[in-house]
Amino acid sequence: MRAARLAFAVLLLAASPALARDALGMFGAWGAFRDAAVPRCYAIAMAAPSAKQREYQPYADVAWWPRAGARGQVHFRLSRKLQPNAAITLSLGGQRIALTGGGADAWASDKRGDAAIVAGMRSAGEMTVSSRDASGGGFSNTWDLTGAATAMDAATLACASLR
Repeated sequence: MRAARLAFAVLLLAASPALARDALGMFGAWGAFRDAAVPRCYAIAMAAPSAKQREYQPYADVAWWPRAGARGQVHFRLSRKLQPNAAITLSLGGQRIALTGGGADAWASDKRGDAAIVAGMRSAGEMTVSSRDASGGGFSNTWDLTGAATAMDAATLACASLR
């Protein structure tokens, strides 16, 4: 499974136009990367496998953008296109957190939401995003949080010197 996640992270990075990325390491289910050309750093993981229909390969990432002053921005690429105005809910460590989004993407509604999610990711074992797809059916994507804290720390440290 770890090899599949690493292959996904490498494939995801190869699909993007920037070539100046440094792999910082794989930490459990999570990888950490730095792209000095942008500059940005991020921790990323693929969602748990599912036998259910997927329109997209779901992943979660937490990013740092030093020039924009953005730290710990949480983003989810979901497995299906969202129904317009559908509620999007993150279940994390016994909490339910409302997300915002569109298309097949979801994120926290503000910086405080990002901070709450990152804090929860450091102590929980997994997180699940649930919503309704474009046809109205319910779906969810789940991420193993093993290694998430270490990957986020690696990304944070890697971006500390980038401006």
